[in-house]
Amino acid sequence: MNAHEKCAEASVLCKESEKKALLEFKHSLQVMDSLGDDTLFLWDTEECCFWHGVECNSLTGYVEILDFSLKSWVVAGTISPSLLKLHHLTSLNFNSNDFNGSLNPEFFGSLKKLKLLDLSNANFRGPIPSLLGNLSMLETLRLGGNGGDVTFRHNFKKMFSVGKLEWLSHLSRLKEVDLSLTNLSNANDWSQVISHLPLLQKLSLRHCDLPSISSSSLSLANSSTSLTYLDLSDNKLPSSAIYPWLFNVSSNLVSLDLSSNHLKGPIPEAFGNMKAIQELYLSDNLLVLAENQVRGDSGLNEIGKLPDFSVLDLGYNLLNGSISTSIGQLSNLLVLRLAGNSFDGDVISEAHFSNFTYLQELDLSYTSLTLKFNSGWIPPFQLSQIKLCSCKLGPGFPDWLRTQMDFLLVLEYLDISASGISDSLPYWFWDKFQGLPYINMSFNQISGTFPNNSIHIIQLDLSSNNFSGPLPRFSLEFVVIGTINLSKNKFNGSVSPICNVNDEGSLALLDLSNNQFSGVVPDCFGSFSPLTALNLGDNSFSGSLPSSLGYLISLEMLSLRGNKFSGVLPSSLQNCAKLKFLDLSDNELSGEIPMWIGQKLSSLVFLSLQGNQFRGRIPHQLCGLKNLQILDLSVNKISGTIPPCLNNFTSMAKKVSLDRRIELHLLDEVTSLWRDS
Repeated sequence: MNAHEKCAEASVLCKESEKKALLEFKHSLQVMDSLGDDTLFLWDTEECCFWHGVECNSLTGYVEILDFSLKSWVVAGTISPSLLKLHHLTSLNFNSNDFNGSLNPEFFGSLKKLKLLDLSNANFRGPIPSLLGNLSMLETLRLGGNGGDVTFRHNFKKMFSVGKLEWLSHLSRLKEVDLSLTNLSNANDWSQVISHLPLLQKLSLRHCDLPSISSSSLSLANSSTSLTYLDLSDNKLPSSAIYPWLFNVSSNLVSLDLSSNHLKGPIPEAFGNMKAIQELYLSDNLLVLAENQVRGDSGLNEIGKLPDFSVLDLGYNLLNGSISTSIGQLSNLLVLRLAGNSFDGDVISEAHFSNFTYLQELDLSYTSLTLKFNSGWIPPFQLSQIKLCSCKLGPGFPDWLRTQMDFLLVLEYLDISASGISDSLPYWFWDKFQGLPYINMSFNQISGTFPNNSIHIIQLDLSSNNFSGPLPRFSLEFVVIGTINLSKNKFNGSVSPICNVNDEGSLALLDLSNNQFSGVVPDCFGSFSPLTALNLGDNSFSGSLPSSLGYLISLEMLSLRGNKFSGVLPSSLQNCAKLKFLDLSDNELSGEIPMWIGQKLSSLVFLSLQGNQFRGRIPHQLCGLKNLQILDLSVNKISGTIPPCLNNFTSMAKKVSLDRRIELHLLDEVTSLWRDS
């Protein structure tokens, strides 16, 4: 029910005292939408129950709910104590905002009628105040995700921290708790506290540096019947610490996530006693299978006896050996992930999948499994995600994939890269797979050409194959960031069709390197501002570099090496201030090396102008490239002395000619930016 519905009968009941409190609260905030406009400017009408984010009781007119979560606008600033004047407030939700400050203990500890408090992903920092234990009516507490900007998983400082969790045990009405990305390394009482929350249904302690469970807490585990969702992923919990507590903490667990811990050894048979379990995530551990088989008395076989089991994630463990057809006992399975294990030489046949009527996601990537199906096999399932990278599917193109596109809106992800296919692309492929958001068929020996009509994609990787012919016209989804990688094939002709790529969507990566393209690169990059990586290297392009490259203000990697480009560098390139990797080697470029390279491209890590016709002196402004690790100006017509300041590069790794392996490594690093974003 929205604010207008709740207040339909209360349009004259907005309390003046509460209206004033809300206006005081507004003055302590900065609220902006995507255009930078204040979205609370409408908070000046008489009826405060109609204001954005405010909901009132339809009978009394008292404000009961403030919800600023997941809006199209962002709240920043401080939370005014004036909200304490909202004596009937039961729900306070600031999820996904930017407060960048600590919690006021007295303020939050005084909101005695709150049933829901959601401060998750709101950039709070410092300790979580124990005065939250005063909120005896609280049923939902979400404080997760206040770990700042997590860019590198193992190198971030958690903003929220907690000593003891004893205060949490006073909130006996709690049904949901989320403390994910909170530093709980000193909360040795966490497991005991959980046992004192009899109504708890959902608990998320992901990535909290949880300490091991003490032996004293084991006797307190109460086999709760209420806890159904438990997420302890991405901690460092060993098997010996978690298993004894886990198998006694709840008899009705439906979803359990223990991924990215330190679990070792066989999968315990006790998982088979969790009769209500439907989702089990055990990826990124060190688990093995009993007797190296998914059969007999192994724990996985016990899991197979659970009738409602829907998600099994055992990816990236130490599982090996063979997979028995008994895995088909999981007849209600929706998701099967066994990626990153070592089933070397094992063969998967249709017998393994005969009962998987409801399967939606199949991930067997990096397992070296051989998928061998009879000709004409029609799977009983309709997959939305197919992830079979490094499996052995070839040498023929897997015909069963044709059946997965009978319902186009279902399949959204296809990865059959490095799967040993050496065949021509079937005639039906582009008709069936037109509009599929993600296609990766790289590192095979697939041949074929594009159809004459437009190719509708979001992410397409056909690199390292034998495709040939001209480029088609690509079209992207509206407001979607797309990627196109056609490198290391035999495509030829003009690349002018790329000019139409950004008519609707936005392209982040375009790699057409190592093909047989020729002619002049069209000067049409004015609408490509989101582009992060552009690689046109090792083709037969000629003519001047297009000046519209200067519009690529987000560009971090540009490689035009190994072509026949001529003329001087366009001065517009100095606008590409984010460039880290610039390779213009092995062309016919001329003129003097521009001073602006050292003045404007200060983020450069890699710079190669090798094998051109540059003349004159090396500009001393290059000494301003403090991040530079590789510089190659060899095989040009440069004269004069080397500026002494080049000896002062503190980041320089090598002052020698280009090492192709390093180039590829840097390219992979830049490419990973768009994959992880």
